[in-house]
Amino acid sequence: MNNKGYEDIGFAKIDHDRQKRQGYPEVIFGAGKTCEHAAAIFKRIKENGNAAVCTRASKEMAEAIISLVPEAEYIEIAKIVIYNDIKKGLEGQVCIATGGTSDIPVAEEAAVILEAFGSKVIRLYDVGVAGIHRLMDNMDILRSSNCIIAVAGMEGALPSVIAGLVSIPVIAVPTSVGYGANLGGIAALLGMLNSCASGVSVVNIDNGFGAANQAHLINMLAVKGSGSR
Repeated sequence: MNNKGYEDIGFAKIDHDRQKRQGYPEVIFGAGKTCEHAAAIFKRIKENGNAAVCTRASKEMAEAIISLVPEAEYIEIAKIVIYNDIKKGLEGQVCIATGGTSDIPVAEEAAVILEAFGSKVIRLYDVGVAGIHRLMDNMDILRSSNCIIAVAGMEGALPSVIAGLVSIPVIAVPTSVGYGANLGGIAALLGMLNSCASGVSVVNIDNGFGAANQAHLINMLAVKGSGSR
């Protein structure tokens, strides 16, 4: 590693100092990479003493990584390979709510990333607006959190409904779940961007990872500010 904090391995420049700068390590985006490249990067991150995470990993990519780092785990529903031996208690609380069970893979990407970074996660799945009473029965969970990630496809109404009921930040994640007019998540994205509820921020379609990063920062600021939760 050079004195600038990154390691040049030819096909990649690994940012080993990201943990120091931002509080969480560099994460590998698996899609588009060869299995060999993803595995080599993963191994070097782990050997440098950081938690190693690869998102959007296929089974084949996971197998290549685990062949080099046998301690790593593949969480198939989230398409994440993770190695994390950092022994620390989970802090704060982030609630992840989904409109339906079809949104769970994106929600689990966010959940696994949050837990790897050190945030406590409460999962509240299948509480969409088609049966709003399911959401209302869990208001105590929503209001006891430092941040909420609302994951939904179709028309993407869930974040707006939640944001109108709580006094904490809501991160909206549109998913590519829905029939033809959903346009691969664009309908949900536009609905969330046009939310009339205040306190809603929006990440890209299916971007559970991006939502997790933002939620973790909010959660850790809340933990730091409270000195307890």
